[in-house]
Amino acid sequence: MTVQQYSTRLLCGNRVLDLARPQVMGILNVTPDSFSDGGRFHQRDAALRHAAAMVAAGASLIDVGGESTRPGALQVSAGEELERVAPVVEAIAAEIDVIISVDTSCPQVMRESARLGAGMINDVRSLRREGALQAAAQSGLPVCLMHMQGEPESMQKNPYYDDLLAEVQAFFSARMAACAVAGIAAERIILDPGFGFAKNLQHNLSLFKHMQVLHGFARPLLVGVSRKSMIGQVLGREVDQRLAGGLALAALAVAKGVRILRVHDVAETVDLIRMIAAVEAAQ
Repeated sequence: MTVQQYSTRLLCGNRVLDLARPQVMGILNVTPDSFSDGGRFHQRDAALRHAAAMVAAGASLIDVGGESTRPGALQVSAGEELERVAPVVEAIAAEIDVIISVDTSCPQVMRESARLGAGMINDVRSLRREGALQAAAQSGLPVCLMHMQGEPESMQKNPYYDDLLAEVQAFFSARMAACAVAGIAAERIILDPGFGFAKNLQHNLSLFKHMQVLHGFARPLLVGVSRKSMIGQVLGREVDQRLAGGLALAALAVAKGVRILRVHDVAETVDLIRMIAAVEAAQ
């Protein structure tokens, strides 16, 4: 297990996330077109029920997303994304004791979600949209920066790297520097290697194998591989048959020092973390 190089207490709005142990982030897509559960939790009440179920199963964070970022996905307008996300964030904040993460690249959504009670910003574009750095800085919330080349609609069209690990590290160095200039301290940053985003299967496998190099940034790592195509490509499984592969990767991620696992299958992942913890605590 990797030795921690950062504070184990991350202030997320009015709540604190304990990073002394791995935590589970439950995925709540309020979109009609996400690759795994698109449309299922589009309505406010259904979304609230699902969030409550994930928290009951052991999720410490709920990641609310109003814009699909699956390969080939088209961008939605700020107004449409806000209409999807804001009522759900407001309802969860009012009714459930959990840290709300908002999966967005949109400055307007960041601002309004923070006002309504969100505790974290999770941006697949690493605050590269105009105004996003400023909105995130003003929110005072932690920010998850994810590695990606290009945009979701085009990112899987022949992704290429001369040196994958070096380029991912250079990307994070540049984004963390941009955050510092904007007033976002390193202590507020979480890093996500971006599995499945502008990476082919070999890129994903190699980055996962060598992921511990990212501990050089001394920031917590978040990993989201739940039900993704890298599992399907290796195992020949459809989306609804990828749990075993996802749990294998989750266990590997924990062994590599990852602190937040972003998943669809919360109960199973919580059991995995508890089992690892029991073994590690044994005499």
